[in-house]
Amino acid sequence: MKKPLIDANGEVRELEAEDLHMFKPAHEVLPQSLKKSLGVRGKQKSPVKKQISIRLSEDVLTAFKETGPGWQTRIDNALKDWLAEHHTS
Repeated sequence: MKKPLIDANGEVRELEAEDLHMFKPAHEVLPQSLKKSLGVRGKQKSPVKKQISIRLSEDVLTAFKETGPGWQTRIDNALKDWLAEHHTS
């Protein structure tokens, strides 16, 4: 017989090794709103972006970060705009 995880007083008992099979990965059970607030990412939309390391001046970085979430995408868009204006084939 399985021991309940919570006793009559609402206290959670110490977990044992056999309890672990009852748990599911967080990405399967957390609501989407909580995943987003925790920064759990879903599959990347195409086209897939490449992760790199880049050095930016402090004022540029601060200005983009102050615009809120999505600042990295805005940097990407700013670079695309620059390429469209300056790139010559």
